[in-house]
Amino acid sequence: MRAFVPRETQSGESRVALVPDAVQRLVGLGAEIAIEAGLGGPISISDEVYEKAGAQICSDRESALRSSDVVLRVRKPPLDEIGFLKRGCIHVSLLDAFNEREVVRALAAGGISTIGLEMLPRITLAQKMDVLSSQASLAGYVAVITAASTIDRIFPMMMTPAGTLKPLRVFIIGVGVAGLQAIATAKRLGARVEAFDTRPAVEEQVHSLGAKFVKVDLGETGETAQGYARELTAEQLAKQREVMARHCAKADVVITTAQIFGKKAPVIVTTQMIEQMQPGSVIVDMAVESGGNVEASKPDEVVQLNGVRVIGFGNLPGRVARHASEMYSNNLASLLEHFWDKEAKTFKFNQEDETVTGTCVVRDGQVVHPQLKEGN
Repeated sequence: MRAFVPRETQSGESRVALVPDAVQRLVGLGAEIAIEAGLGGPISISDEVYEKAGAQICSDRESALRSSDVVLRVRKPPLDEIGFLKRGCIHVSLLDAFNEREVVRALAAGGISTIGLEMLPRITLAQKMDVLSSQASLAGYVAVITAASTIDRIFPMMMTPAGTLKPLRVFIIGVGVAGLQAIATAKRLGARVEAFDTRPAVEEQVHSLGAKFVKVDLGETGETAQGYARELTAEQLAKQREVMARHCAKADVVITTAQIFGKKAPVIVTTQMIEQMQPGSVIVDMAVESGGNVEASKPDEVVQLNGVRVIGFGNLPGRVARHASEMYSNNLASLLEHFWDKEAKTFKFNQEDETVTGTCVVRDGQVVHPQLKEGN
């Protein structure tokens, strides 16, 4: 089996799909791993280090794509490169399949078996392969650090001869993987932290990190099979915003993380709510790439509204690209090891495996994922 890792082409993407340690793991299985020359440049890893790990270095990107059995990336393939992939090739990456239907159709037309890593089921077996969780954890950390480097105050209490500085109030909306890491990071920096989630079951986790859980009686809520909060009704969302407004008004930093699998992120923080916040406050909208939780946020921009800075940076894990690449790479290597056929020395789908049925988007020229078939 020959696997090829091309350089990422999406603007601003500095992560890489495989680091040398993971290359060594896969070569040890019997896989042939090739990388595009300069792959590790964005994270300061030279081609020589990859060669020592057992990788082949390829300068001809098109030729390598045409000859590979498996292609490994971080992001979706460029449309103009899908035609280079040989029929029967397996493509593995984050695909953003719900929003990239044209890419999915092109992969199906080319007969490219496709794994969308964002579709990985949240089951115990798949935890070590869970790219979304590993990247979300880093994003939660980066969101807090971004807020700390933007606001004109420090997070912790400080008692000095010149006076006492009160700790900042941080309000985190959404307590999934990203939210939990944001809570932990803000607490380490010395802030007073409050958090809200539509799922009452996460209250214990919030308390375990030393934060206060904000309760709102929304009636029936729950979570999806992927571990995301379920979409709220219009009435529930209005009630949530009413409580959120009061807590946002008291906060120095607000971080929003709320996303709904396969759908546009809900707008939680309205412009009216921002206008009630104190000037100098900072909001970080972690859901900006999926539509945004903050009405005023714009992708990759800092918007000022009534003295409040609204940060809408995309690809937060890419801001700590070295560690993000290491974690992504370990997830990817674990997935490949899971499906490695030792006798045939190749990567094989097991159609009865839940991780296959959950992540396989295209197989045998057809879109096979139930949520992505025509009409859904």
